[in-house]
Amino acid sequence: MIHGTYGSQIRSYLSLLESKINTDVADANLRWLFKFTNDMTKKVKYGYGLLAGSVNDRYVFNSFGHALSEDIYTGRMNFKPYGYWSYEVYEVSWIGSVSLTEGRAPETETQVFEVHDDSGVVQGKVHEGKLYITETAGSEQIQYTEHTESTTNYLYSN
Repeated sequence: MIHGTYGSQIRSYLSLLESKINTDVADANLRWLFKFTNDMTKKVKYGYGLLAGSVNDRYVFNSFGHALSEDIYTGRMNFKPYGYWSYEVYEVSWIGSVSLTEGRAPETETQVFEVHDDSGVVQGKVHEGKLYITETAGSEQIQYTEHTESTTNYLYSN
């Protein structure tokens, strides 16, 4: 499970290379397309996490930054509404140099491009799990109001 706070960077450390599908390309020619589905609204969002140079033998570090205007290619996401999201991770491979741009990187797990060295190909699903987004820490406000008793007897509950 990945846990994040709304408005903050979300970090994932997932063992994605253990289930690598395209073993013919170097690890540097792989990226991972995340598909997020909100458990309550069923809204679907896609994004490539920023690698920040962290592809290791045991895990791959991907991060997603908060942004009101989302960008699938730079990992800028708006995870509203808060709560639980399901996620699936798809391996995308390039023969040549990786190009996370429109027309070169698939935007969904079903998008297919003409074969070019700089076009990404979705190989398949390599991981799935849950993401939990909590409300922004420290910005919640609770307002208490004083209840004045009247001379009439009432039973008050919750």
